[in-house]
Amino acid sequence: MNRRLFALVTVPFLFLLVGCSQIQDAATDAAGDAASQAATAAADRVQQEICTAVGDGQISEQDQAVLAGLLVAAEAAGVPSEFTTPLEDIAQAGDQLPADAITALNTACGVTPTPTPAG
Repeated sequence: MNRRLFALVTVPFLFLLVGCSQIQDAATDAAGDAASQAATAAADRVQQEICTAVGDGQISEQDQAVLAGLLVAAEAAGVPSEFTTPLEDIAQAGDQLPADAITALNTACGVTPTPTPAG
């Protein structure tokens, strides 16, 4: 009788444990997916901000300050190096912006620089 009672109590308990484990796995997977989506959204948003600053293909002093401020956010968000490497060069440049960094950033953003008027 004790064995039968033990089996009657133990079997449902085991099913409950297995079910809880599957629920926990599903919750963990969902949380991981949500975190991944949030990280991707953050990286996309920072990239948008970077590309907005260089939208005309030129980088003013104000744009340089904005880009320097976005460098930390870009690195933290996992923005690709095609953006962060030229950002770092621009942030550290001072008065003379490196043309290759500007070109690389324009290329990463898909921006064609507008020619400056002669005159």
